[in-house]
Amino acid sequence: MKDRIALVLLAAALLLPACMREAVPDVSSGAETVTGPGRAEEEASKPKRESGGGPAAVVSGLRIPWSVQRFGETFYISERGGHIVVASNGSFDRQEVRLGRPVYEQGEGGFLGLALAPDFARTQTVYAYHTYRDGGRTYNRIVSLVPEGGSWREQDALLERIPGGVIHNGGRLAFGPDGMLYATTGDAGDEELPQNLQSLGGKILRMKPDGGVPEDNPFPGSYIYSYGHRNPQGIGWASGGTLYSTEHGPSSVPGGHDEINAVEPGGNYGWPETIGDESREGMIPPLYHTGEDTLAPSGMAVDRDGRVLAAGLAGNRLVRYTPGGEDVEVLLEGEGRLRDVLLTEDAAYILTGNTDGRGRPKPEDDRLLRIDLR
Repeated sequence: MKDRIALVLLAAALLLPACMREAVPDVSSGAETVTGPGRAEEEASKPKRESGGGPAAVVSGLRIPWSVQRFGETFYISERGGHIVVASNGSFDRQEVRLGRPVYEQGEGGFLGLALAPDFARTQTVYAYHTYRDGGRTYNRIVSLVPEGGSWREQDALLERIPGGVIHNGGRLAFGPDGMLYATTGDAGDEELPQNLQSLGGKILRMKPDGGVPEDNPFPGSYIYSYGHRNPQGIGWASGGTLYSTEHGPSSVPGGHDEINAVEPGGNYGWPETIGDESREGMIPPLYHTGEDTLAPSGMAVDRDGRVLAAGLAGNRLVRYTPGGEDVEVLLEGEGRLRDVLLTEDAAYILTGNTDGRGRPKPEDDRLLRIDLR
C-alpha cells in the first residue's frame, strides 16, 4: 500500500556550483524523469533549510529509515518496517516490498540494508538485507528485488540463516570495486559467534551477485571475508581499493570503543577478545577508536581524498576521519541520531534515525538531510 509523504527537493541553483552541477530536469515546465519503479506523485516545494543556515531537509516523514542509495536524481531509502521509499525530482512514493519470508521488525531487526545492482540502469535490481523468523528463531537473509506494479518483488534469495536477534544484526550491503557484494553481520548478542569460522555472525561477507561464493575468498568455500566483528554497520572503499568498516563497541563497562577499521581479506578484528588499543597475536587493531566516548557508528562513506565519514547514532553526529590521524572532525550535530550517509561530488546526504524508539523525533522526522561539502 502506498503512502504519500512530504518531500522537499533542493534547488540546484542554491547548493550546486555551476562548474559541478549535476543535470536536473526542469520541473517547472512539467518535465520530470523518474528512474526506478512507480510514478512521481507530488510536486516539489522549495528547499527547507534548517534555521541558522544548517542542513537542508530533502525528505521528511520517513519511518525508521535505515539505508539510502542514489541513482541519477532518484533516492531509494529502506524503512525498517518493510518499505522502499523512492524520491525523484520532487516526488515521493512509499512502496511495499513483497518477500518470500515476512520482515521481522523487532528490536534492531527489520528491513535494513540496500544496494543497487552494478547494472541497475538495465535491470532495476536492488539487493536487500532483512530479518525474519524461522522455526522459532531469528535470522537475517540477503535477497534481490525487482520492481513490479509500483511495489518490489523478491526475485532470488541469495543467502539465508545469517544469525539474527533483537540486537546486533549488522545489515549493511555494498558492491565493491571488484563487482562483488559485501554484507556486514552482527554477533546477534552471542559473543561466541565472531571467532567461529563456521558461523556467519560477526563477519563481513563477500559473495557473487548471484549468491555464489567467490573462488578467491580467503576461506575456501566460505562467504567469510573478515571476522571478529561485534556489530559492523558501515562499509566503503577508498579510490585505491582499501575497504573500511565502522563497528559498534561494547555497551558494558568499559563502554565506547567504537571503531573504524581497514579491512583485510581473512583478517581477525578481535571481538570479543580485544577492544580499543588492546593487542593479541593474529588480531588486527582498529585504525581509530573512540575510547570511552560513544559514537555508535552506522552507515559510512569514503570521500575522494580517502577520508571516512561516519554517521553516529548514540553520538548524534556526523564525523570525518583521515586515516592515520588520531581524532575526528565533526561535520554535523544537533539533528539527533544519524543512521546513514551518502556522498556526491560536493555534498553529503544524511539519514536521521530518530523514530527508531531510541531518539527524540521532531514532528518532521525522520529526514534525509543535505550538507554542502564545498
